[in-house]
Amino acid sequence: MLEDRDYMRQPEFEEHRWWPNLRLRWSWTLALLVSYVVVLLAELITARFFHDYSYIFGYLALSREGLEHGFAWQLVTYQFMHAGWLHLLLNCWAIYTFGSEVEALLGGRRFLALMFSSGIVGGVFQVLTAILWPALFGGQVVGASACAFGLVAAFAMMFPERELTMLIFFVIPVRMRAKTLLILSAVIAVMGIVFSESILGGNVANAAHLGGMAMGWFYVKKILKHPALIGADEETRFIPPKLVKKKMVPPEEKSPDEFLESEVDPILDKISAHGIQSLTTRERAVLEAARKKMAQR
Repeated sequence: MLEDRDYMRQPEFEEHRWWPNLRLRWSWTLALLVSYVVVLLAELITARFFHDYSYIFGYLALSREGLEHGFAWQLVTYQFMHAGWLHLLLNCWAIYTFGSEVEALLGGRRFLALMFSSGIVGGVFQVLTAILWPALFGGQVVGASACAFGLVAAFAMMFPERELTMLIFFVIPVRMRAKTLLILSAVIAVMGIVFSESILGGNVANAAHLGGMAMGWFYVKKILKHPALIGADEETRFIPPKLVKKKMVPPEEKSPDEFLESEVDPILDKISAHGIQSLTTRERAVLEAARKKMAQR
């Protein structure tokens, strides 16, 4: 019976009764957020032990001088470090907001590849600007913001028309589509590089942000090359082509066997491949309808 399947009994299948959009299930997104907190605590403890940050930052923060000395690991380690709790909070908020849904759609392996490649490419962009303009961009860089902007780009590629509510200064709500957010973020990053001494460029790794966005766009558009991942409607995402070509019969008019074959089996395949957290609202409703049909047999 459909209701006897393990994933139909998982608590995460049902939304929280008080906070329907709260998804605190264990995932790579959550694991990364926890690791950022742990690393910042380690930074603070180490800085207290050595009385400053220069020791740990010299080896783990990203810098042109570090790469010149062969510290290639800095392109990865800088992604886990942050300059303080506010810096950490902003990056964690962005990664959680966009990462949960991107990971659900791509799966853990592709999600991690997107995150780390965005961070590495963002770091390369930042170091290149430091080579071209050492007086303006020669400082050390820390933070997961390049990864966060890579997620923003990937999210905007997959859900370009999704409306988002952004809080400017955490107070002023502004609604915009995901593709608009990506364009606006890219413009701000470019302006921050050009006008590096203004408020847009002061102490902000805008080149890393731009590189992260470029990699997020490239990863979805050129590496994955899956049309269902690029601007597809959520209700038809991952539906096999053979189902799209068939004449669609309303679910209530189908027999239980026809309903299972045409509507439920593709969803079960998707759960097997991507996990139950990847289901859309419509697909969850179809599973619930299937459970009721099976109970009536």
